[in-house]
Amino acid sequence: MRESLAECVTVDRTICGLTQGSTGAHLARAVLEAVCFQTREILDSMQKDSGIILNKLQVDGGMTSNNTLLQLQADLAGVPVVRPSMTETTALGAAMAAGAAEGIAVWDLTKLTPLTTDDFVPTILPEEREDRYKRWCMAVERCMGWELPRDKQPGPGIAEN
Repeated sequence: MRESLAECVTVDRTICGLTQGSTGAHLARAVLEAVCFQTREILDSMQKDSGIILNKLQVDGGMTSNNTLLQLQADLAGVPVVRPSMTETTALGAAMAAGAAEGIAVWDLTKLTPLTTDDFVPTILPEEREDRYKRWCMAVERCMGWELPRDKQPGPGIAEN
């Protein structure tokens, strides 16, 4: 739990909790959860900095085709996640703006029909959400500061000064 958006960090190349019984599915799930926790951290910081309470998260893009990701995000952020039926809305918006330009008039922006959406609502209790987030923050804190600069790392292949 960072104090503001400026203090958000990403810890890469560290995976906690692997055992001999861990599978590729466990690793994939951990990656999805990490994305959701990092998004939660940013959303919390944005809310703290702006004072605006988020009541839903609208998403688009390639990763939004993953229903598990979106349900995890709703659960871990504690807000509904809304995915439009057309998941590449950024590209669509650019195309529509170009198509509505004067002299082109491919689209009439006054006659658009609304997109349908898939809504993912939180399914876990707030206590579980906060406990999982606190444990993730603790894991992130434990992973920070241990990596040495490349020129200070022990082992073969390091140029000597």
